[in-house]
Amino acid sequence: MRVSSFERFALRLLATILGIILAVVGGVIAYRALFLEPRAAIVITSDEIREVPNYTKVIGGTVLFIGGASLAIYAATRRLK
Repeated sequence: MRVSSFERFALRLLATILGIILAVVGGVIAYRALFLEPRAAIVITSDEIREVPNYTKVIGGTVLFIGGASLAIYAATRRLK
């Protein structure tokens, strides 16, 4: 089965848009986990009281950001045969 050039273009466009959306969502999750949301834990030592961010959300958001950006760049670049 042969894929037409329009179908190939449509799939590349869809993959690019999906990659951008994933990257944006991942960036927002990581940013909110680091700077906006309440901290996940409080560490109390004899010297200080420190709040620790939710690193699960930070890592998950970063993975989504990198994966989405990679998908968008891969789909958007032209590959010669």
